[in-house]
Parts: sequence; C-alpha cells; structure tokens
Amino acid sequence: MAGQIPEEKVDEIRKSADIVEVIGNYVDLKKQGRNHFGLCPFHGENTPSFSVSQDKQIFHCFGCGKGGNVYTFLMEIEGFSFIQALKQLAEQTGIDLPEQMAEEAPPEQSQESQVMLEAHQWLTKLYHHLLKNSKDGREAYQYLIDRGFTDETIQKYQIGYSPDSKDFVVTFLEKKGYHPQTMVKAGLLSANDQGDYADRFRGRIIFPLRNHLGKTVAFAGRALGENEPKYLNSPETELFHKGRLLYNFDLARSAIRKEKTVILFEGFGDVISADQAGIHYSVGTMGTSLSSMQANLLKKYADQIIICYDGDRPGIEAAVKAAKLVKSVGCQTYVARIPDEMDPDDFIQRHGGDRFRREIIDTSDTYTSFMMHYLRRDYNLQVEGDRITYIEKVLQEISGIDRAVEREHYLNELASEFQMSLETLKEEVQRIRSQSGVKDKEPKNRYTNDTKKPSVQKKLLPAFHNAERNLIAYMLRDPYIADKVQEEIGGSFNIEDHQVIVTHLYAYYEDGNESDISQFVEMIGDPSVKNLAIELAMVPVSEEVSDQEINDYIARIQSEQWARTDIKSLESELKKAEQQNEPLKAAEIAMDIIRRKKELKHH
Repeated sequence: MAGQIPEEKVDEIRKSADIVEVIGNYVDLKKQGRNHFGLCPFHGENTPSFSVSQDKQIFHCFGCGKGGNVYTFLMEIEGFSFIQALKQLAEQTGIDLPEQMAEEAPPEQSQESQVMLEAHQWLTKLYHHLLKNSKDGREAYQYLIDRGFTDETIQKYQIGYSPDSKDFVVTFLEKKGYHPQTMVKAGLLSANDQGDYADRFRGRIIFPLRNHLGKTVAFAGRALGENEPKYLNSPETELFHKGRLLYNFDLARSAIRKEKTVILFEGFGDVISADQAGIHYSVGTMGTSLSSMQANLLKKYADQIIICYDGDRPGIEAAVKAAKLVKSVGCQTYVARIPDEMDPDDFIQRHGGDRFRREIIDTSDTYTSFMMHYLRRDYNLQVEGDRITYIEKVLQEISGIDRAVEREHYLNELASEFQMSLETLKEEVQRIRSQSGVKDKEPKNRYTNDTKKPSVQKKLLPAFHNAERNLIAYMLRDPYIADKVQEEIGGSFNIEDHQVIVTHLYAYYEDGNESDISQFVEMIGDPSVKNLAIELAMVPVSEEVSDQEINDYIARIQSEQWARTDIKSLESELKKAEQQNEPLKAAEIAMDIIRRKKELKHH
C-alpha cells in the first residue's frame, strides 16, 4: 500500500499525528470517559455514535460501522488516496518525506491523466511568467491592476496571460515532450480539420482552476481584444469535472472550517474580489449549477452556507435552486441579496469590502425569508386570488421548517401583514405537515449532559459469539493472550470474519510488532473485516483479565466448534440412512439434528 515509502516513515507520521486533533478539524468532538464522541460525518444522525480513541489512535462509528486510523479517516472524508493522506499528514506534522515522493502520482490515476496534470502545472507557470515578465503580457497586467487586482492576488491565484499566437504554447508543450493530440484531449490545445494545432486560450487572461489538492486541472480565459467568445473555459476532461470541484476550495478550506461558514459565489472573479477584501471563506461553482456532490462537500466543513449570486433575474433563479439544494442536505441556508442587478464583484469594486460585508453578507436573508421575497415577484398582492395563492405557497415553505419557534416567527409575520388569524395559519401548516408525513421533532442539543455512552440497538448475540468478540478484544491489546489463544485453538473461531482477523493478528505479532491497533488494521484489505476489527478494538473490556476468564472464553468457543462438528457428522449419517432407505433411522437422526440446532441457537 505504501509503495516505495519505508514502513517506518508511514508509522512515524501516523504516530506523530494525533487522531483526535485531525478528526476534530472536521467533527465537533466531546470527551466522554476515555474516548471522544461526535456526530458521524459519514452518515446523518442526531445522536453522536462516532467514537475516537486517543489511546488506540482509531475511530469507529457504532451507527454506520466505518472505522480505521488517521489515514483511513482522511481517505474517507477527503476522497484522498493513501499517498495523498500521507503527504497531508507529513506536512501537518513537519516530517520530511523521501524525495521520490515529491511528485509521485496517486496510484489510481492513469498514466495519461498524470501527463495531462503535469502539462497543466507547466502551463500555469508559463502563463503566469508571461503576464508578469513579457511585453505581450503588459496590457493584460495593466487591465488587472485597473480592475483592482493587487500583485499579491495575482501571485496567490497564479493569474496569467496566453499570447495571441497559435503556435507559441504548442511549441512549448512539444519541447516538454507532450504529444499535441493528448493536449487536445486535455483541453489545452485545439485542432482543425487539417490537423493544425493551436493554443485554445490564446490572447486571453488566464485564471487557473485548481482541484481540492491545489493542482491546476483546467483554465478559464478572458479575452482582452475582440476575440470571441469573451470567456472560454476548459472542457470537461478526466481531470476536470465541473460538478465535483469548487473554485478556491483548496485555499479557503481552513478558513471555512474555522468560521463554520462558507460564502458561495457563481464566478471566480467574485471569489477573488471577496478574498482580496478579507473574506477568505468563499468558493465558487465552475460556471454550472451547484451539484449535490458540491453541497455535501461544503456540509462537511460548514454549518451555514451563504449564497451570494448576481442580482439579476438569472442570478436570483440560480440562487433559488442552490438554496433549495443546500437546505435539502441539512445546512443552515442564507441568501445574500445584491441590489440594482449588480454582481458581487461590481459591488465590491464600487463600494469596497467593508460595505459588502456589512450590507450584503451580514444582512443575508434566511432561506424562508428569501423564498417569501422571491415568491412575491410572481403575484399582485392587491388581487385577492393572487394574495391567497401567495399565502398558500408561503405556508408550504413554512411547513418544511423543523423548529416550531421558527415556524411561528414567520406565521406571525404573515398574520400581521395580511390581518389573518395566527391559529388558522398554524392549523393549515399542521395539516400540510401531516399530509407530508412530517412529525414534529423534539428539540435536541448536539450533546447533552447525559454521561451515558451512545447506545446502538443491536440484537443479542449468542454466548459463543460474545466470547469470540471479547477474546479478540483482549488479543488486540495483549500479544501474550494472542500467543495463548493461538496455542489453544489457533484459527478455529466459529465466525468467519473472526478467523480472518486472528490470522492477520498472529502474523502481525510474529513479525515482532507490539500491540498497536492503528498500525495493525492496515494489514487487513477487506474494508468490512477492517471495520469489524476496529469495532472489536473498541469493545469495553477490563484493564486486568484473569487466566480463568480467558480460559472460559476459549472453552465456550471450543464447545460451539465441537457442537457444530457433531451436527455435521449427524448430517452425514442422515444422508447415509436416506440412501440406504432406512426411514425410521433417518427420522431419529433428523430429530436429533433439530434438537442440537435448537440448543446451539440458545447457547
């Protein structure tokens, strides 16, 4: 898994990274007893069942079953490869990696994808260099300065310029060893019917579009002269999927996590202007509608999302769609309203960042308030029919609010404006909620003062099954107990997954390793078995265990094994009796099998 990276280095980084600190950047954790608990980031829940052990340096969710060490968590939450998770933790812990890893590609990337990725990095540097240092780039540079871009911003976002030449970039890429046809596929070059290649973005200011790891995967170009179209983006490629990426997410991630808030813009220009004005927790969609994948990504980092789209009709319509999606994934949803059909960039350029923050962001409407304003546009409230239809539409929106206090706030507003009975409006909302099958939820805090550990209802397991679970929990903590069990019963556990775990565990200890759950689970390839091993490691067992208790577990497991062997033997005798046409003997054996299976079930 670690490829050419020494295992010692992998272990050093893992041991240096405190799993509670790493996971605490994504999940609000509270200490209860020896472990930390929070709401699982991998599935929706209201009661925390996600547990992190600082002692064992592992996590486990008792609800969805996911578990692992610090590497596993980053791979799951960020979609990282192992190499990517390793690099991030190395950077956080200040541990140097071997030089050959510096530009190593994630193993899941195809060779062609890696070539495309490298070409994008080279062109990012070239375009930026040409903007800052070439005669052709002076006009573009001056345009940016006139638009309010600072040198610091131009450097931070690696903004560049592509000269108005068909073959300059073609020649550059060919000299670097990149085949033009592959570069066409990457969206960097264009080709005509005669097979001539040209720079796709020639004569444009270049804005690199980065993935969430900070690597350029596409470009957006703005024409300086009369070139059409005025704006030109990379097409979708193996590297670039508009619905998956958010502009500036790589740079804004830490600020979003700190603020628990993200501002969502439509364009990269808005994002850059906001960042330059000191608002660093902003991202932008890549010229398309917000996708559910993007909304769910933001939910992992932010409690509230403020949608700040253009103030014209298309911008408002897009904000409605985005707001509905953000609300559906469970985020607090706000919509900032830009006046006079301006866009956020225009407002910041004209009025400055302080007014933008104070008058636009800080006064954002709640989702319901925004929808109430939006719905008004379609009705003449002086006309009775329109007024009734409008009220019905608003009641539909209010009925979707979970909190009774919030529902009443908007119903009061409605009752006051249209001189209606509050009770009548409440009854109508209750009727809509009942028809939709929505039940009122009891208000819940994320955490209570209850000291009980999160409980997960599971069916009662047979005694032998519990014996195997407890025994493995002790074996994971103590190699001497594992030695004793290996000598007594080896791999003869009754549950197949338990057999797999102990087989790996014996090999792990035989290699001279100490008890380290976080390290051990990396040996297990099957994700479901790995999650089970993590679950067993979290089983609460005594600090001290007697030889008698271990012997009792072993005896219970052996007893089950022997009983199963007896049943198999009887099933063989039954088959023989049936073949020899001895119905009475066969019936006796069958009854004996049924009796023994019943005993096993209640054992």
